[in-house]
Amino acid sequence: MTIKQEIEKYIADAVQSLGLPQKPIVLEHPGEMIHGDYATSIALSLAKEAKTNPRALAEKIVSAIRDLKPVSIEKIEIAGPGFINFYISPSYFTAGVGTVIAEGERFGRGESLKNEVVLIDYTDPNPFKEFHIGHLMSNAIGEALSRILEWNGATLKRLCYQGDIGLHVAKTMWGIFQARAEFPKDDAPLAEKIAYLGKSYVLGSQKYEDDPKATEEIKIINKKVFDHSDAEINAFYEKGKSWSMAHFDEVYARLGTSFDYFVPESSVVAEGERIVREFLKKGIFEESDGAVVFKGEKVGLHTRVFISSQGIPTYECKDVGLVKKKSELVPNHTLSIVVTANEQNDYFKVVKAAVGFIFPELAKKMKHVGHGMMRFESGKMSSRKGNVITGESLIDDAEELVAEKITERGYDENTKKDIAEAVGIGAVKYSILKQSLGGDIIYDFNKSISFEGDSGPYLQYSYARAKSIVSKANEQGIVSRATGATDVPQTIERLLVRFPEVVELASVEFAPHRVVSYLIELAGEWNSYYAKTKIVGTDIPESPYRVSIARAVATVLHNGLSVLGIKAPEKM
Repeated sequence: MTIKQEIEKYIADAVQSLGLPQKPIVLEHPGEMIHGDYATSIALSLAKEAKTNPRALAEKIVSAIRDLKPVSIEKIEIAGPGFINFYISPSYFTAGVGTVIAEGERFGRGESLKNEVVLIDYTDPNPFKEFHIGHLMSNAIGEALSRILEWNGATLKRLCYQGDIGLHVAKTMWGIFQARAEFPKDDAPLAEKIAYLGKSYVLGSQKYEDDPKATEEIKIINKKVFDHSDAEINAFYEKGKSWSMAHFDEVYARLGTSFDYFVPESSVVAEGERIVREFLKKGIFEESDGAVVFKGEKVGLHTRVFISSQGIPTYECKDVGLVKKKSELVPNHTLSIVVTANEQNDYFKVVKAAVGFIFPELAKKMKHVGHGMMRFESGKMSSRKGNVITGESLIDDAEELVAEKITERGYDENTKKDIAEAVGIGAVKYSILKQSLGGDIIYDFNKSISFEGDSGPYLQYSYARAKSIVSKANEQGIVSRATGATDVPQTIERLLVRFPEVVELASVEFAPHRVVSYLIELAGEWNSYYAKTKIVGTDIPESPYRVSIARAVATVLHNGLSVLGIKAPEKM
């Protein structure tokens, strides 16, 4: 039982002893630690039933709790109109530091979701197209959510859904045919192949908009790609797709993501169309001007086309097939999450509503997590080199800036490269995860790589500093000891033991920013303590305990960064 659960039980027992009805007990941390470790407004919510004013009821509840003689609570105070503030015993926090050290990389893990099997669909880049910023955002958020749920005991299955058919593919194929002489040889570097596909797609996209003849040719190619009816197109298609997939694998490796399933659109389109046509006959879908639509207005939404008037299955139709495919891949899943930009929020509401009439039990398990867009401080969508910013170029630029920043620190090239990669990617991920999901992100390159303040590198640097303190203590033969504290830095202690609670809250709210905010607060307290206190010294009686604080801080920062999918380098 956690200390939070223990206090909740004391409150519930006190309320019951007073003959009052049981209500959900909400425990929160006061805005400032001077007001205690936890606070509850239970007296305010029960005052009407108790037929007394909230403060008088709070006094009765506090008296009943004191009768239970709670060992871990140092004192209880009543504040304002009837809030009850709890102050935890210092010995609990001192012991908590020892718990952090003893549990190590397992500290913060819980079992609140141990019976859940979660299938999460995120990133979803399309073969034949670039890995853009939206894919990077979906990846950072999807990976962080996956890890947060895993840390609370859930079994996670990661899935990547990729558009391997559609107009974007036909545009690339058309571009390839215009530049067939430049088609890369099999032994050409992958980067050259990807650049060629990018040029082909840009050419096809431009001509599709500007040249009616090319537009018709691309539409014909689109149909041939769809039904695999042209051997020459098929050959180019298979090579281009394999290049894209190999390239995406490189990106996933850099980002620290490993998927359990890759599902291409081509594998679900036929089943999606079959299901939609079956339920057209049953009245779930309707015909409208030759198209098959779902009238979302009947459930307070809007109408969407599932099969076009040309008989082509739309994204909506494919998503119906994807829902079925997911149920086959992970039959026992209890939750199915999709992470995309929030511009698709309304789209997914309609798809879920339609699925609700087809597969009602599967629809109940569906959850869409929408995120905002990334914008830039300059307002321009171009990198420092003048190129369009893709997800990769954003990471490359961040890594380059970090490398420039640590050039004079004397690292060899391999170490510098490893640090630049970990810190650069961490900087980008942090910028994506630091605010609540849904809002747009204003990205600033220089602020993102700052080693001070609100940034990923600041957290990584704080971790490296704590690790260096522990190493220094080891060199001097100082053994950390999480007992016998004589100068207890209680703010740090009180924050350290909150980590499991923060990770659990993040899972309940699907909110990675909860972990980010907590880590920044902890890092700030640690750096303030470090600046004011000499930690390592054979002549300092308190040194063993102070070193244990450094060890615990390093453990929690490492675990918290891991939860966010950010590496924790030991050198910065």
